Amino acid sequence: MKSRIITQRAEIEQVINSVDVCHIGMVDLEGNPYVLPFNFGYDQGILYFHSGPEGRKIDIWKHNPSVCVAFSSDYHLRYQHEDVACSWSMKYRSVLIYGKVEEITSLDEKRKCMNIIMKKYSGRDNFEYSMPAIMNVKVFRVTPEKVEGKAYGY
Repeated sequence: MKSRIITQRAEIEQVINSVDVCHIGMVDLEGNPYVLPFNFGYDQGILYFHSGPEGRKIDIWKHNPSVCVAFSSDYHLRYQHEDVACSWSMKYRSVLIYGKVEEITSLDEKRKCMNIIMKKYSGRDNFEYSMPAIMNVKVFRVTPEKVEGKAYGY
């Protein structure tokens, strides 16, 4: 069974929207890879996520905003013969988004982006945010510069 490249936007978005967590890879200040899980929202081809106001990732993005965001779903173990190790494999679908992290600083825009994130998990469109909460949260977007999709077994 061969893997296939996913090129249809609808299938790419289905993978992205079917997962609860994405993993964001970056390169730290010493040149080492660093990957973190994030809750996220995805709307009109743009990825949104949030974090606390400080931390290693914030320091990294100030110096190098380039990231690779990984989404993967639909895992199913399969085999041709249960006693032959090399016949075992994992079906999956995956998408990678490459781009640059951009901080959103406008309070109105932060609320809008947080609502996109909240809608993914709640199904609701509109939430209220206290002024201290919205001021202290960091909100980011990644506009994809390159998108790659792959499926194996589907």
